[in-house]
Amino acid sequence: MNKKAQELAMHEKDTGSSEIQIALLTEKIENLSQHIKQFKKDKHSSVGLLRAVNKRKKLLEYLKRNKMDSYKNVLSKLNLRK
Repeated sequence: MNKKAQELAMHEKDTGSSEIQIALLTEKIENLSQHIKQFKKDKHSSVGLLRAVNKRKKLLEYLKRNKMDSYKNVLSKLNLRK
């Protein structure tokens, strides 16, 4: 688990909360974005990138609906949506 995900964890063994999933998806999106910049014709990875972005979007919408304070915390820690 990366450093940002550990900061968002509810407890030390937290691996499945929405906040952690968003942090891990953000890291995956950043890695895939770098990969696609280098290999523009890799369509399989671009499909994976779109899936990760859509899943993160759905998780962020869930947090916004149900846990507004956690949503704002995630946005500030991960530098999403300025």
